[in-house]
Amino acid sequence: MATELYLSYSSAFLIGLLGSAHCLGMCGGISASLSMALPVGKGFRFRQSLMLLAFNLGRIGSYTLIAAMIAILSTSVAGQGRWAAMILMTVAGLLLIFMGLSMGQWWQGIRVVEKVGAPVWRKLSPLTRRFVPVNNPGQAVALGALWGWLPCGLVYSTLGWAALQPTVPTAALTMFFFGLGTLPSMLATGYAAHWIRNFQSNVALRKISGALLILFGLWTLPLQALIH
Repeated sequence: MATELYLSYSSAFLIGLLGSAHCLGMCGGISASLSMALPVGKGFRFRQSLMLLAFNLGRIGSYTLIAAMIAILSTSVAGQGRWAAMILMTVAGLLLIFMGLSMGQWWQGIRVVEKVGAPVWRKLSPLTRRFVPVNNPGQAVALGALWGWLPCGLVYSTLGWAALQPTVPTAALTMFFFGLGTLPSMLATGYAAHWIRNFQSNVALRKISGALLILFGLWTLPLQALIH
């Protein structure tokens, strides 16, 4: 069991890392704006790092909370029987495949899935204006916590996978490790925006990342169980 969980957390981290280009498109702008709003001078790098870490702490915290909320329902559904669990696995696998196709720029059907969270975001997005401009780490955490609810195909795809975990805590931890996987690119957005733009526009890298996400999705699908 411990080995299975380790592999799940490692895979979740890798999914976040592979999907970084998508994260930059969704959250990179707000992350970069935190740095640009800071006055350049003594202690700039320290203040920049503090703000970026605070923002991403809030963002990853929201992912973890959403995963816990979904897992409360999914663990109940999975307990209804083998077919219920297989349906959850199928949905999770397909979402990852759709995200991989989007990352590789082959098909953008994941945008339909992103519309699911639009009503919630319409309620929360006006609240973000209360914390802009960001003047302290507390505001950055609050802004990140709200931004974590932004409709995102990559987040939804990983949430579907996290919902397959056997307990609420393991589902929440899966999403936490996914968030950690997105952290390097989000931090780098503030530190090296030019390099990140090149990374985001690298077609070959996007296609490789997309193909790997598709493989994750195929691995998640309960094909073996269906055959038997």
